[in-house]
Amino acid sequence: MSLSAHQRIVRLAALTAVHRAFHWLHLHQLQLRRWQLEMVRIPAPPFGESERAAWFLERFHALGLSNVHLDQEGNALAELAPEDGDREAPCILISAHLDTVFPAGTPCEPMEEADSARIYAPGICDNGAGLSGLLGIAAALRFAKIVPPIPILFAANVGEEGEGDLRGMRHLFGRGAYRDRIAAAIALEGSGTSAVVTRALGSLRFRVTVTGPGGHSWSDAGTPNPIMLLSRALTAIDALPLPATPPTTINVGHIAGGTSVNSIPSSASALLDLRSTDPAALEMVAGAIRRIFEETVAGSLPPAGVAGAPSVQMERIGARPAAMLAEDSVLLETLRAVDRHLNLRTEPRLGSTDANIPLSLGIPAIALGTGGAGGNIHTLQEWYDPTQRETALRRVLLTLLATTQITAGVHSTE
Repeated sequence: MSLSAHQRIVRLAALTAVHRAFHWLHLHQLQLRRWQLEMVRIPAPPFGESERAAWFLERFHALGLSNVHLDQEGNALAELAPEDGDREAPCILISAHLDTVFPAGTPCEPMEEADSARIYAPGICDNGAGLSGLLGIAAALRFAKIVPPIPILFAANVGEEGEGDLRGMRHLFGRGAYRDRIAAAIALEGSGTSAVVTRALGSLRFRVTVTGPGGHSWSDAGTPNPIMLLSRALTAIDALPLPATPPTTINVGHIAGGTSVNSIPSSASALLDLRSTDPAALEMVAGAIRRIFEETVAGSLPPAGVAGAPSVQMERIGARPAAMLAEDSVLLETLRAVDRHLNLRTEPRLGSTDANIPLSLGIPAIALGTGGAGGNIHTLQEWYDPTQRETALRRVLLTLLATTQITAGVHSTE
């Protein structure tokens, strides 16, 4: 007869080896902070994560993990696995994304407050907290000499933010060497202790470019102005009625165009982000936006004698699938049992994380915070306070170990 989820966690948490892992987490909070300060100094802009990935390979080697390597997409990978284990056995993925939203050249030197534990730096919470938590879990398991019954795959992955479009996860689950072996996935994401992302927020992202012949502001007056056309279309998009159920949003995150105050620009562009829990709603809104742009541009003809009518191109630059973890999922049942043991409240959330990809493929996945508190995320004033992050890391560690046991079909052993 199989153990109940709660009994399994109580027995697992009582093991001497697990207590040793907890002890490491308790004694080495300063080490986690040092790792976090060191890594956040290494820039990791979109599509520029290689230096930080190399730093992770060094840490993975130092911790004694096996099969440490970069994959073809640039994900830093390592395993904790039985020495004589089956190379084709299922594995459990635990990951944290390397990249930040900040472009190359952004100052990233962290600042520490003298009278508190708070640290300020771009990316210090998202995802410096998740990345230091990933190392903490690996270090605690190695210190405790815990060998899981099936491999744990550690990944410091690329491409979670913005136009990265989850490219690191897409590679792992689509073309990577582990693609047929990952049985469940846990993504470590920022701060917090009780929340768990179980529903993947879908999104579509577009670059819209309006072009025209351009010209001089006086002598070519009347020539269709791409900035004006873009603005007119965006104003109409702002007035679009959006469904409240399912919740759907539109954001314009960037606009660009023009060369000088006295020139009619030859092009103007905008980046649009659409989000919803329903893929059909996303496609419906995307279709409405496309029609607005086409009708706006078609209604603006050049004056007689001016060559070149305006045109519009709407390029899809990102698509994150919407999905959700089943309420009766063993992974979610396990987390709830862990939370019960740790006297935490399980708070399911909706979010756009690396868990979107495995969830969309029917693979059980969650995203968890790694403790502490953070704020001003995605701004230059981003901050993180690691106070009391130990509980969240215990939560991650127990959920991870229990998931390896359940997947392997074994009970807790010393």
